[in-house]
Amino acid sequence: MTREVLLVIHTGRQYNLGTAEKVAGQLIGAGMRVRVLAEEAPELSPECYTQVVAPGPLAAEGTELVLVLGGDGTLLRAAELARMAGVPVFGVNLGRVGFLAGADFEALDDAVDAVIESRYHVEERMTIDVTARLDNEVLATTWALNEASVEKSSRERILDVVVEVDGHPVSAFGCDGVLCSTPTGSTAYAFSAGGPVIWPQVQALLVVPSNAHALFARPLVIAQDSLLALEVDQNGHEAVLCCDGQRHFNLPPGARVEAVAGTSPLRLVRLHDTAFTDRLVRKFELPVQGWRGPVAD
Repeated sequence: MTREVLLVIHTGRQYNLGTAEKVAGQLIGAGMRVRVLAEEAPELSPECYTQVVAPGPLAAEGTELVLVLGGDGTLLRAAELARMAGVPVFGVNLGRVGFLAGADFEALDDAVDAVIESRYHVEERMTIDVTARLDNEVLATTWALNEASVEKSSRERILDVVVEVDGHPVSAFGCDGVLCSTPTGSTAYAFSAGGPVIWPQVQALLVVPSNAHALFARPLVIAQDSLLALEVDQNGHEAVLCCDGQRHFNLPPGARVEAVAGTSPLRLVRLHDTAFTDRLVRKFELPVQGWRGPVAD
């Protein structure tokens, strides 16, 4: 059976296009088929792909993996296609931090060889299932890998929300927004909003208020099987539900957003089985001078 990958590219940079054509040529030269998305195909040479597909549930169906050339934003866009098809996603970071990527640009050749030789690790990452309602009407059903955020829709206004965990109210306050993050997302938007870093193997949900006007508006770490709900003040202003910066939904006053651990995890490819601690230190360039290591027995 012919092996096949879906190649997703950040086409906004000319350098990325040349890199994509090089990678596709190597894969095709090794006897693999390469799909590209219809919106990206016009930017590429026809010799560097074997099929053009529309973005949607069937884009990655039947492929071995989704290979991403770009930053975390490109990977999050590709993650939806990979999750729908139940295949892993492998990001090669051509952006800045690239926390989700399985390899950096310096390891590009090794990453391509790893795909050709099926020499990589796959780890499952927790996701969030999200439902927005207004009374008995379902407004949206969606998901997130990093975070689902309820945010104010206008810069000059305050968003009034009530935070609820497992059917019990925790606190009400005015804010810019509230994030529900996975451990994976704890190094993304939640980190910028003042939340803690959570190791990926910790199965929990993180709740982070953003610029809250309240004495008790600290980040909360809640159980994996908890139900988090955020209620928008019915006498207040409209809000916006945003998932991974990719999917946006308008929320009228009185809307309720419920978030739980996702039923379908996302499968991420890692080139090497590197400890999360080492990735954290390297990506954030953390100072570790003076570290002496464990004392030998």
